[in-house]
Amino acid sequence: MAEIVLENIIKRFGSLIAVNNLNLEIKNKEFVVLLGPSGCGKTTTLRMISGLELPDEGKILLDGEDVTFKRASQRDIAFVFQLYALYPHMTVYGNMSFPLRTQGFTKAKIDEEVNRAAEILKIKHILNKKPRELAGGDMQRVALGRALVRRPKVFLLDEPIGTLDARFREEMRTELKKLHVDIGATTVYVTHDQVEAMSMGDKVVVMNKGILQQVDTPQEIYHSPKNLFVAKFIGSPGMNFVNCIPFKNGDGKVSLKVITLDKTISIPEKLQRIFIDKGKIDKEMILGIRPEDISIEFKEMDNYLKSEVFVIETLGSYNIIDLKMGKVTLRVRTLPTIIPDISMEAFIGFDMDRASLFDKETENSIM
Repeated sequence: MAEIVLENIIKRFGSLIAVNNLNLEIKNKEFVVLLGPSGCGKTTTLRMISGLELPDEGKILLDGEDVTFKRASQRDIAFVFQLYALYPHMTVYGNMSFPLRTQGFTKAKIDEEVNRAAEILKIKHILNKKPRELAGGDMQRVALGRALVRRPKVFLLDEPIGTLDARFREEMRTELKKLHVDIGATTVYVTHDQVEAMSMGDKVVVMNKGILQQVDTPQEIYHSPKNLFVAKFIGSPGMNFVNCIPFKNGDGKVSLKVITLDKTISIPEKLQRIFIDKGKIDKEMILGIRPEDISIEFKEMDNYLKSEVFVIETLGSYNIIDLKMGKVTLRVRTLPTIIPDISMEAFIGFDMDRASLFDKETENSIM
């Protein structure tokens, strides 16, 4: 078992609150990703779990045991850094065996564990090489191997593939996920790259300015953001936003006036009921809609809004089309076969069943 619980964690550096009242539960064998912009507190959180930093307030539990002020060496946790931290004068074997040698393991046991880890990571052929002879991907595997030989309860990884090129990053994402499944250890992974977070995590923890914003599955984080920050941070290209006001028509139904575009659209009955039940009629809201949830036509359609083609990005398997509506630009994701002319008239419709709506004052979702 390796369950991690953080209770009311606060960490200060002078006047800066790096982590602010963080509560988080990481279940046994979960792969949890801490995601957020630089300076959001994710690496500080990881270092407190490892014991490299101590919280100013709060409690850290590992399998129910309070380890808040225990040294890193007492926590049975392996930490993999972004910059490998390999010993340049040692071979791959020497680097991987180092943790076991310092603990006094026998030569036979060390050979067994190093070979086991090297087999899993597919690096047996480089055990006699030194770090300077290795490519970046291999060096990262060696750093992982050095952690793996210890068979720890918890793996902590701090942007371990951030320095690799795009092709190696994609390959290593797959390898790391497979490794997690093979060894069954609880894994906490820090990144600012949402592709890594969404493709690898069982659960994603979004942070900003030291405050936890949302904890959920990648699917829920993407489709049901809890607030405007999460909605803006997740997605590439990002979510489109327009200001709007729900109002009642003469027939008692609710429509949505899109202030930014000075247009009115009809909305599903389920959404009408949300506005009524939550007292949001005649109150300014922010409508968020993902590029793939906007449909585009080149003839007038009911409940579609008139726009003009501004920019087209052809990206192989899909296109991104920027559409101008007055001073507003909306981004739409389309099939690669849709390539309209610049300045062409286009009509767009919102899939309101997949839209997000946020209170303008609190910036929290009302969905």
